[in-house]
Order: sequence, then C-alpha cells, then structure tokens
Amino acid sequence: MKKVVVYCLLLITYCCIQTSCKKDSFITSNQASVDITTDSLKYDTVFTSTGSITKSFKIINENNQKLLLNTVKLMGGISSAYKINVNGAPTTEASNIELAANDSIYVFVSATINPSAANLPFILSDSIQIKYNGNTRYVQLQAFGQNAIFLRNQTISANTTWSNTKPYVILDGLKIAENATLTIPQGTKIYLHANAPILVDGTLIANGTKNNEVVFTGDRLDENYKDLPASWPGIYFREFSKNNFLQFAVIKNAYQAVVAEKPSVNINPKLILQQCILDNAFKEGLLLVNTFAQINNSLISNCGNNIFISYGGNYSFTNCTVVAYSSKYITHKTEVLGITNFANTIGGVVTANLSATFRNTIFWGDNSFVDNEIQIAKQGANPFTVLFENNLYKNATDPVNATLTNNLKNINPTFNTIDVNKNIFDFRITKDAAAPGINKGVATSFAKDLDDKARSVGIPDIGCYEKQ
Repeated sequence: MKKVVVYCLLLITYCCIQTSCKKDSFITSNQASVDITTDSLKYDTVFTSTGSITKSFKIINENNQKLLLNTVKLMGGISSAYKINVNGAPTTEASNIELAANDSIYVFVSATINPSAANLPFILSDSIQIKYNGNTRYVQLQAFGQNAIFLRNQTISANTTWSNTKPYVILDGLKIAENATLTIPQGTKIYLHANAPILVDGTLIANGTKNNEVVFTGDRLDENYKDLPASWPGIYFREFSKNNFLQFAVIKNAYQAVVAEKPSVNINPKLILQQCILDNAFKEGLLLVNTFAQINNSLISNCGNNIFISYGGNYSFTNCTVVAYSSKYITHKTEVLGITNFANTIGGVVTANLSATFRNTIFWGDNSFVDNEIQIAKQGANPFTVLFENNLYKNATDPVNATLTNNLKNINPTFNTIDVNKNIFDFRITKDAAAPGINKGVATSFAKDLDDKARSVGIPDIGCYEKQ
C-alpha cells in the first residue's frame, strides 16, 4: 500500500513538473492561437496639429505556453502620422516581447496630422505589423485629416470677417471685445475644444444659408465622441454685447448652447436667432437672463433644459419647435420651457419685468418623466405678461400666469421620424394632411421656414417646419 502511495505522489510530482515546464517553455508552432482584437482602427476627422483620441487593441496569447512576439512595428516609422505605445512603452518598433500563457498586452494608437496646404479632407493610412512564429499579421490604420485655422485664447478686438475656406479650431476660448464685430460667412465650420467658450462682449453675426450653414460644435469627431453633449462650453452673450444676429446657424453638443444675459444696451434686441438649430446641449439649449431676444423659425431640441427664461426680460418666439426626447446621452426629465421673473441672490429674491410672446410654436417631449412641458413661476408685483397664441403643447394642466389663445393641447404633433436607438430625430411634421398643426398658426411676417421653404400665405403651420 505504501508503495502505491509513493508511486502516486511521484506521478503527481512528475505531472506538475511537466506542466510547469510546459508553461515556462515557448510555443513555436505557426499554428499557435493568437487573438488580435481588431484588424483596423479608423479615426474620423483629425485636425492638423491637435491630434486624435487614443484607441487601443489587445494581442492575446490563447495558448498554455509562453509566446514570443518577434516584433510589433509601426510600418511608417518615425515619419508616420501615428504614434504607438506597446505594453506601456512609446515606440515605433518593439521586439522580443514575451507573452505569458493566456496573457495579453495592449497596443495604444493615436494620430497627429502635420499641417499642409491642402484645404480639403485627406486620408492618411498606415499599419501595425505583428510577427510571431513565422506569422505576419497587420492592423490597418486610417484617419481623415483636415487642415484648419487654429485660434488659441484669442480676442477679436476690431471688426473682423472670417473666411470659409478652412474650418476654425478654437482652443482655450475666443472673446469678441466690446464694440468689435465678428462676422462669420456661410459655410464656415467652427470646432471648439472642451475648454473653449465663445464670450461675446461685442457683436457676433453668423450669415449662414440653408445649404451652407454656420456650424458650431466640439472638436472631437470620432464616432464615440461626435454626438456627446458638453463637448464644449457654448456661446455667451454678456452684459455689453449688442446687435447679435445668427441665421442658419447650428449650435450643437455644447454644455450650454446659447446664453444671453442683461438688458440690451440699445433699443434693438441683444440677440436674434433666425432659422437656427440648437441641439443636444447638456444643460440649457437657450438660457435667457433678463435680456431682449427674438427667436424665429428655429429648432431647440433634445437638451437637458431646452429653454429657460430667468429674471424677466423681453422675448418673442415665432414658429419654433421646442422638443426633447430621451437619448442615450440625456434623459428628458425637465420641462422644455421654464419661465420666471425672479432670481435668487445672496441678498434674497429679486424680481424684474417680464414680457414674453409665443406664437405658432410646438412645446413637446416624450412621456418619460415630464407631465407639463411648460412651467411658469411668478413672484412680486412687477409687470408680467406671457402670451401663448396658436401653439401646440403638452401639459397635464394649462400653464398658469399666462394668457392662452387658440392653442392645441396634448395632441401629438406627429413628427416625421423619431428613432432614439439610432439617434435619428426628424422633427418635420409628417406629410399627413391631418397632422394637428397644419394650417393652425396665425399670420406673421416670416415667409420662410427652417428649410427655407415658403410658408402658407395667411395661415402657416405650427412649428419651425412648414408641411410641403
């Protein structure tokens, strides 16, 4: 019996030694199982000099023995637009990398485009070569690069007109000084870094057209980043700013898309938005604080707080669509329109005069959390006038502290396409002639809708789009 036990112990010891030796030895077969977690890395528009996000892949040794990677090599070498980091070390070529049994390493990749004279997007390609046991495999790299005009922490101190031949990339912010005007022509694209607000103490004019909009958005355009809200701070029209006019401007993916504060310094509105789109802001799409603004034929959509009017002011909204649906980035849980004539300060609550008119406008949201898409709060005895005329809104109870005339309540406006999962939101009204907002507006002076198409004479549709 003792001999049997000793024999078993010897056998177990031998097996353990053999197993240990096997794990400590290198697999040399060209049939070794190696998983490379992607065969390509692609980067959307990368602006010259700023660099891309960093992407990665893994090289996994799926064998019960060690594996020797002969090389992990960036084929373009030091002249490549790409940089790699292999197993924690920046390099262009790593050699003789030991991978323990069932272990893995990371390869990190980023792209930086050198400036060139080309104005149009161009494609930069390279590859990473991986060699082991007589095998050669590749991970393909591709980036769309574009030259741009880079402005870092710049102040516009005199009247300036930009060019639309290249996009602008704003780093560390842009300021328009008091009494200076920045004019942005049609088709200009402005990409702003995460630390780059536009601060307007003077005047901003954006002269977009339907086919050549002026676009303000974040500068990270890779697939996982291009639709993120709060990608950049937003546009702020401050105390001494005046005569701002934006037409066919798209302002998206900001923390707060547009903020205007303090009364106008002259008799004109501080801000006019005409045929504009404010979309996917993390907080307010439009924050108006005791100021003077006119918003016409515009879409304010899918923001944390679409419109908030605070501490009074003077406002008119005509033929707008103000709508919010929950997305994978923002949950719709706040009314699309909030109005107050007061503000909370350290010294207590202060109130101001308020005059606001809303005509031919849709206020709508999905049914997740919000029963009343319009909320109005009033304090004090200041003059307070809020008029809703020929609008369509969703409210469980009618808005208080307001005059309501010829409005449609709790009737689905039948938007054309809403697909939250695919992030598709088309807020045009369905072509169904029975859609509730068709021919239900009141006549205004605005002859064109957000698509720059003619509105019906006399009785326009409700919302920023006219059914064609």
